[in-house]
Amino acid sequence: MRIRNIAILSAAVLAGALAGSLAGPRPAEAVNREIIDLQRDVTTLLQGQKELSDKVIQDHTVMKTLVEQSGDNVTKLAATMGSLQKSVQDVQANSGARLDTMSTQVQGLSDNLEEIKSRLGKLNQQLVDLQNSVQSLDAKISGATPVPAAGSGNNGSSPSASAPATSAVPVGAPSADVLYSNGLRDITSGKYDLARSEFQDYLKYYADTDLASNAQFYLGEISYKQKKYEESVAAYEKVLTNYPKSFKLGPARLRKGMALIELGQKTAGIRELREVIKRFPGSDEDRLARAKLKELGASVSTTR
Repeated sequence: MRIRNIAILSAAVLAGALAGSLAGPRPAEAVNREIIDLQRDVTTLLQGQKELSDKVIQDHTVMKTLVEQSGDNVTKLAATMGSLQKSVQDVQANSGARLDTMSTQVQGLSDNLEEIKSRLGKLNQQLVDLQNSVQSLDAKISGATPVPAAGSGNNGSSPSASAPATSAVPVGAPSADVLYSNGLRDITSGKYDLARSEFQDYLKYYADTDLASNAQFYLGEISYKQKKYEESVAAYEKVLTNYPKSFKLGPARLRKGMALIELGQKTAGIRELREVIKRFPGSDEDRLARAKLKELGASVSTTR
C-alpha cells in the first residue's frame, strides 16, 4: 500500500509540473530544468520504492526463519517435557514401592516392640509372684512355722508355679522367635511365599502366643501384595474374629476395606473404612481411611 501511494504521488507531481508548464508561456530552458529535476525526483522515489520492497522481502524472510526456529524449539520443548513427565512418573512409582516396603518394616518394628513389652509384663508378673512368695516365706519364718520342702506342694507359692504354660511343640520345630523373625525378614524383602510358609508354621505351633494375631495379619498382607484380594479379606477377617484384643484390629479392618474396594465391592469397603474411623479415632488408620474415602468421593460420616 505504501509503495502504491509513492507511485501515485510521483505521477501527481509529474502531472502538476506538466500542467504548470502548459498553463502559460515560460522560457524553454526553465521548463527543461524543471523536467530534469522532476525526473531525478521520480528516479529517487523509484529507487526508494525498490529498497523498501527489498527490505520488506528481507524482513519477511527473517520472520519466516524465526517462526520456523520457534516451531523447532517448541517441538524440542514438548519432547523434553514428555521425557521429564515420564521420569517423574517413574520416580513416583518407585517412591510408592519404597514407602510400601518402609510401612511393612515399621509394622515389623512395632510388632517387635509389642513383643518386648509383653515379655516385660510377664517378667514383671513373675517378679511380683516371687516377691509375694518371699514375703509369705518371711512371715512363716517369723511365726516359727516350718518351711515346706521343695516339691511338697505349697499351693502355688513357688516362683516356677507362675511361669506361663507353653503349648506342646513337636521336636525339631523352629522356635517362635525364629519363625516370626524370619517371616518379618522375608516379607520385607519381597519373599512372600517363604514368609507365608513361616507365618503359617508360627500359627500352627504357637497359636496361643501374643504375636499369633500379628502372624495372621501378615498372612493377609502377603495375599494383598500378591493381589490375591479374596484371600487377604479372609485373613484380615480372622484377625478381627479370632483376636478381639489384638493391637492389629485397626490395621486389619483398614486393609480389609482396601481389599474389598480392589475387588469392586465398593459399598462394603466404604463401610469398613467408616468402621475404622468410628472405632479408632485419631489413629494412623483413621487418617488413612479418611484419605481413601475422600479419594473415592465418599463422605466420612459414621453411624453412631
